[in-house]
Amino acid sequence: MIRRRISAFAVVVLAAATLTALPVGTADADEVEQVKNGTFDSGIAPWWTTSNVTADLSDGQLCADVPGGTTDRWDAAIGQNDIALVKGESYKFSFTASGAPEGHVLRAIVGLSVSPYDTYFEASPPMSVSGDTYSYTFTSPVDTTQGQVGFQVGGGADPWRFCVDNASLLGGVPPDVYEPDTGPRVRVNQVGYLPGGPKNATLVTGSTEKLPWQLKNAGGTTVARGQTVPRGIDASSGQNVQTIDFSSYRTHGKDLTLVADGETSRPFDIDANAYEQLRADALKYYYTQRSGIEILDSLRPGYARPAGHVNVAPNTGDSNVPCQPGTCDYSLDVTGGWYDAGDHGKYVINGGIATWQLLSEYERSHLARTGEPTKLGDGTLAIPESGNKVPDILDEARWELEFMLKMQVPADKPLAGMVHSKIHDEQWTGLPLLPSQDPQKRELHRPTTQATLNLAATAAQAARLYRHYDPAFAARALKAAKTAWAAATAHPQMYPSDTDAIGGGAYYDDNATDEFYWAAAELYLTTGERQFADYVLASPLHTADLFGSLGFDWARTAVPGRLDLATVPSKLPGRDKVRQSVTTGADKYLAALNGQPYGMPYAPDNTTYDWGSNAQILNNAVVIASAYDISGKSAYRNAAVESVDYILGRNALNQSYVTGYGEVSSHNQHSRWYAHELDPSLPSPPKGTLAGGANSSLQDPYAQGKLEGCVGQFCYIDDIQSWSTNENALNWNSALAWMASFVADQDRT
Repeated sequence: MIRRRISAFAVVVLAAATLTALPVGTADADEVEQVKNGTFDSGIAPWWTTSNVTADLSDGQLCADVPGGTTDRWDAAIGQNDIALVKGESYKFSFTASGAPEGHVLRAIVGLSVSPYDTYFEASPPMSVSGDTYSYTFTSPVDTTQGQVGFQVGGGADPWRFCVDNASLLGGVPPDVYEPDTGPRVRVNQVGYLPGGPKNATLVTGSTEKLPWQLKNAGGTTVARGQTVPRGIDASSGQNVQTIDFSSYRTHGKDLTLVADGETSRPFDIDANAYEQLRADALKYYYTQRSGIEILDSLRPGYARPAGHVNVAPNTGDSNVPCQPGTCDYSLDVTGGWYDAGDHGKYVINGGIATWQLLSEYERSHLARTGEPTKLGDGTLAIPESGNKVPDILDEARWELEFMLKMQVPADKPLAGMVHSKIHDEQWTGLPLLPSQDPQKRELHRPTTQATLNLAATAAQAARLYRHYDPAFAARALKAAKTAWAAATAHPQMYPSDTDAIGGGAYYDDNATDEFYWAAAELYLTTGERQFADYVLASPLHTADLFGSLGFDWARTAVPGRLDLATVPSKLPGRDKVRQSVTTGADKYLAALNGQPYGMPYAPDNTTYDWGSNAQILNNAVVIASAYDISGKSAYRNAAVESVDYILGRNALNQSYVTGYGEVSSHNQHSRWYAHELDPSLPSPPKGTLAGGANSSLQDPYAQGKLEGCVGQFCYIDDIQSWSTNENALNWNSALAWMASFVADQDRT
């Protein structure tokens, strides 16, 4: 979704020099130095600085006086342009640097020196007075003779002095071999198991014979024992594995461990309340993603920040945002909403599926046999609206819904009733960057059929759920939903562009039939009107098999419509067949889970893990959970509960993908403001944040340099630079929130 950007610099060339780009070589070329005069033995040329930096030579190194009071890292910089890079070649980027006074953070980058200023590698080491030597390797994703090595030193309140020497970019260097630390070979759900639920683990071993295992309590006493089940080579990891089933042990306990083949697992609990806090934390994530409101330390200690994009400098703000040139001649107030992921963009398409899932979680709590509405009630999430006698989950979802309603084209404008797809910065920004410090121009992007139907679906859903709490809002939402439906039917093929990806994600989708089906389903369930029932029944998707290995997400939205038609009471003809189709789809995911030694309902073709695979796993589990709500069959319940084991540590990397949950968890997700890895003054992502997970395509340069040739589950790295494997996103956390609530509902013993 996200790419880095380097701002264009106002530069001062420190001495005249004739620059000749090195020729583009081949990936198997000898080691070649790309940086000129990196030792500064012949002066400073051809290095440059921004106009606010004064540089000189001191003891054979380049030193720069950096001004205070700058906003962004790139506001003060030193660099060298005309660096040649070869696609697929590995480079060693190294330098010695110091800073006084101590504590300032450098952003060292290799990127593009011209627009769009892409960054191919970056590191942010803190500077010491004594100085250190830094060395990194990465793989270039492009061929270019317009590369840049840069040392960005701005963004600080106080002036400081930065010195650098022995700057080098050596091409043709073998890449570092990345070996993840996977810890003990016994892989468990590091958070906990329900006393009455399934309890499974996976053992990585060279043995092909059954092995004994022991379950030990916190004091080291064996409380259960048994034998493993050999499973052979697991295609998703390339490991020889065996499985352990200790479901028969139902006693509560904390810090238990499993021992097998001489290895002791990471600790876990057996506790009926193991998922109550995760139910809340996965939803609390959304408050810190809010745009247009100050985030209060009293509500989220350690995460306080000023309101973002409220027309306070350096923000240009979201209260009067113009369209991209050539797409419309008006501006809209589009304040509020949630930031989509690790960037400052706000997207109706992705916000729509996330909003639907939060509303679905709430609706399930009232309809399902195990639902507990009070667990999602007023005061459960510690948000500004807590105490208003409205369930907090509805208050949080409304923050996004109000933004989506603002994105609808006004009645007196061309394409009235359609919905703008997104609003974001004109150009990409770099990391880290608080929302309140974003200086970029904001732009509305053209309306699309998919965005319009996302509003139609979620606003219709909202209309039936908010009636009891705010009838006026419910009526406004329903009116907007019907207006959007009419507009979409009049403009059924206005699709997002695959090239609209500067400054924000494209969310390209060339088929809106699924959005039409979803929106018609929600409108029917809310209104009961025949026109929507007729559309649903006539849609080819109504009887199609929708339950593929990838499941549903922002680009595949027919399943949300099918799930609601199956679980929300209505008089739709043939509803029994709709319900049966969900259990049939769940059977496929159940079979996938049973075939996976790591116990997840996800078996993509050729073990090609998709972007956001963790959310795919969770959404497939949502289908299984819905089958349990429909049928009451324990096999579905157990499979849905077991599905979360993978997310919380029972995986090839032996780590939880949810920040703050488990002994080892993801905590460096790609984000411009949860950027502790780059700036120690900023926080890591909040507890309950889901990482995207393994992604075989490795679209970002950092993952390419570390993970090339990876197998399935190993295509993940917990680094802020890996936006293709390690971002956070609204629609991923909504899947986590839905499943955490379902699992928390399942065991009260």
